[in-house]
Amino acid sequence: MYQNNTEEITGSETSDAGQACGRSGLKEATASGYSSSCCPESLSSALPYRSSDFHIPSSSHAPSQPGIASGQCQNGVRVGRPASSVLMSSTDTSSVRFPGGTPRLRRTPGSTGPTGTSVSSVSTTSGASVIVAVVEGRGLARGEIGMASIDLKCPELVLSQFADTGTYAKVITRLHILMPMEILMPDTASEKGKWTKLFKLITENFSGVNLTAIQRKYYNEKKGLEYIQQLCAPEFGTVLMEVQAKYYCLASAAALLKYLEFIQSSFYAAKSLKVIFKGSEQTAMIDSASAANLELVVNNRDNRSDYTLLGVLNHTKTPGGARRLRSNILEPLLDVDTITTRLDAIQELLQNEELFFGLKNAIGHFLDIDRLLSVLVQIPKQETAQAAESKITHVIQLKHTLDLVPQLREVLKTCSTALLKAYSATLEDNRFDIILEQIKTVVNYDTTFLKGSLNMRTQKCYAVRPNINAFLDIARRVYTEIVDDIAGLVNKLGEKYGFPLRTSFSTIRGFFIQMKLDGVGLPEGKLPPEFIKVTKQKNSYGFTTADLIKMNGRCDEALREIFHMSYVVICQLLTTIHEHIHCLYKLSDTVSMLDMLLSLANACTISDYVRPEFTDTLAIKQGRHPILERMARQQPVSNNTYISEGSNFIIVTGPNMSGKSTYLKQVALCQIMAQIGSFVPAEYASFRIADQIFTRIGVDDDFETNSSTFMLEMKEVSYIIHNASDRSLTIIDELGRGTSAEEGIGICHSVCEFLLGLKLLIHLPGECKAAEQTKASDIIGVLKVCPVFLLCKAFTLFATHFLELCQLESLYPNVENQHMEVQHTRNRDSGAEQVVYTYLLSRGCSEERQYGLRAAAITSLPQSIIQEAKLVACKVSQQLLAKRPTDPETQRQRAVYHLATRLLQTARNSRLDPESLRMYLKGLKKQYEAELQAAAPAKLSDTEEE
Repeated sequence: MYQNNTEEITGSETSDAGQACGRSGLKEATASGYSSSCCPESLSSALPYRSSDFHIPSSSHAPSQPGIASGQCQNGVRVGRPASSVLMSSTDTSSVRFPGGTPRLRRTPGSTGPTGTSVSSVSTTSGASVIVAVVEGRGLARGEIGMASIDLKCPELVLSQFADTGTYAKVITRLHILMPMEILMPDTASEKGKWTKLFKLITENFSGVNLTAIQRKYYNEKKGLEYIQQLCAPEFGTVLMEVQAKYYCLASAAALLKYLEFIQSSFYAAKSLKVIFKGSEQTAMIDSASAANLELVVNNRDNRSDYTLLGVLNHTKTPGGARRLRSNILEPLLDVDTITTRLDAIQELLQNEELFFGLKNAIGHFLDIDRLLSVLVQIPKQETAQAAESKITHVIQLKHTLDLVPQLREVLKTCSTALLKAYSATLEDNRFDIILEQIKTVVNYDTTFLKGSLNMRTQKCYAVRPNINAFLDIARRVYTEIVDDIAGLVNKLGEKYGFPLRTSFSTIRGFFIQMKLDGVGLPEGKLPPEFIKVTKQKNSYGFTTADLIKMNGRCDEALREIFHMSYVVICQLLTTIHEHIHCLYKLSDTVSMLDMLLSLANACTISDYVRPEFTDTLAIKQGRHPILERMARQQPVSNNTYISEGSNFIIVTGPNMSGKSTYLKQVALCQIMAQIGSFVPAEYASFRIADQIFTRIGVDDDFETNSSTFMLEMKEVSYIIHNASDRSLTIIDELGRGTSAEEGIGICHSVCEFLLGLKLLIHLPGECKAAEQTKASDIIGVLKVCPVFLLCKAFTLFATHFLELCQLESLYPNVENQHMEVQHTRNRDSGAEQVVYTYLLSRGCSEERQYGLRAAAITSLPQSIIQEAKLVACKVSQQLLAKRPTDPETQRQRAVYHLATRLLQTARNSRLDPESLRMYLKGLKKQYEAELQAAAPAKLSDTEEE
């Protein structure tokens, strides 16, 4: 290898922007003479569509980024290309308006400026790179949704098909998780200004995302299947069996891949894509409003803050690991076996320090393998200087990545858990060694990926081994001589003027001269006129000269020759290794998963977390709020939680600021942490798998959708009622505050009874009755005659200020009242009463009254207003808080119900030895007898009164 004298050059180096982008074909070629024979054959003729089917816009009309629209408008929606394109719909160009008459304005993902979003909306981030195609069935198939998505930075095609409800909750949730830069839909969804319900919901929820109308004919399931057969890598060929009958996701795939072929500057090589089918039943569903309420990935006050669940758990070292963690938090697992294998792996990492730190050190050096794969499997349509330079960079990154595999393989040899062993076996694939050996026949052994634009420029220049191409060797000698001349020129200028000059490099300026001002006296306070293009940064000057500019031009010309000749060699190398390159999908999966497991294990070392269990009960001992714990940098007040089939509806009361909302969020966050395979902040934790997690938190108006506080409450509760199942976890915080007290209590009572009667399973002697949406009177009647019964299994936490709802406990045996404790103290000097918040959860209904008035008294409201408010509140309370006598028969039925559910729970989950089990059952018997005796005096008292 030729030695490069520029290694001695120091100075500020800027990032080499744009070196690894996949958009090289969008710019005009800057050098001539590129041979098409050096690249693998284009697949345009092999695909079911040809690029000749389309009008390809000239470079002046090409977008600056792939997939970003050029500004044409169709049906009120900004489309991705000029209307003359046959790909886009051009049947109707009438402007679509909202019902109120305001025209809907579209903004491309690349546009700048603030964008307003609703509570359920997620603004498109500048880093978004996912394009999604969506289609809905028509006629009898309405509600059947097909989706296909691909990340431009990762060659993975994800297909989905599922049946959705009239609210399209699954579609909206899925799109929020993907964070697309562009959404493709059939033109029939917005034909002649008649928007379908799905199209309207998507435009409302994704106002910052580019929406493109595609002609319906391109949603062709047969073409979609052909695409997948031709592009799917052999390792993922089983997906064909899964999607053969999934016509709508195949149709979406056809439209998406055709659109990508049209807008991208390259094709995907044959048998190169990772294609997976992802059904909605594999993960728990968390809607976008719940994700925002719980602050799973974005902080509600500051979107740059790390005070989110993702921020708490994210200690990943690679981009792939961070993406995987985010995806898991938004879509927790449902399979207990998969979760358990993750927990086993994390436990081993925590117990084996050598394995933990060894993996941490090995993983930290990996690059973004998904991004690398994406550019390696694409074939450029145009061979430009930028494409040549980028391809060399990618091969260097590939070599760097494969050089790290032996170290990772060695670290995993000592592992003992099933998941880590599986990934260790994956790394034993000999294709990693085959590719690396083939690369080393062309690329220098010591070539590696380095940070810094000058460092990488040097690595690319000398990447190909000497004596492979004589002309390349000559070009590199010329380049070295030019660099030596530049260094010599700077030294001469330093001696000439007596300045401490040094040579620096940046991607934009090339080589330039830098001089520190410390101890340097300039004649007349000015630089010599020979120095031009002067910039000043703090205590240094940056400048150049006319000679140096000419030398930079010669240097760039020499580099273009080097990159061109290196590119020819590199393309021949890629042709030989292409058949083995699909093993990098396994490597990407391994590295991202190991990185996520390390991140979850790392979170356990920072805070005191415990491994969760999975039963049919949600039981948390001394649980803590994970985000609050990070914010406070100390342990917050911990609380116990117990929700089972016997008491699955918890009503939480307490004063303002007593911690009700924080407690509710804490339970939901711990549930999510457990279902992604993480340890949780508690002393003991047991969870039941939740298939859906719903929240109704927050009282903000939404100006975008013209919704008041109360209307937003009703929309969110309606969504919960229509989608909740008997395996859901529902969090409702202070429902009904946006209307009058009477209406609020009525709505809360009705919603509670609906959730309680969602699924009522009654076991009668000799028969079993099932009732849905059962009225309260019917349930109460059943309780009086039925010895054993089971109510709704859905777990619900309901925080409220309406103390009247506490009476539900006397009506339903599975309702339990709990409250946040407060203490009252008096100031020794003034004698004024003060409230101390303990943030502790206790059994029973809150006895606090007029705590809102106490909070008002803290402010500057006049005392006369506070006193008048107290008088009025007392009169109203006497009318509203009339105690309802408890029916002794209901109490007896409650005792029977609690005994039955506890026995059932013991039979399912008990791991006690025979003697301990005997003692536990004796305790249950005593508790049951005590509850019966408590009901007997009440019954006797009622009889005497009669």
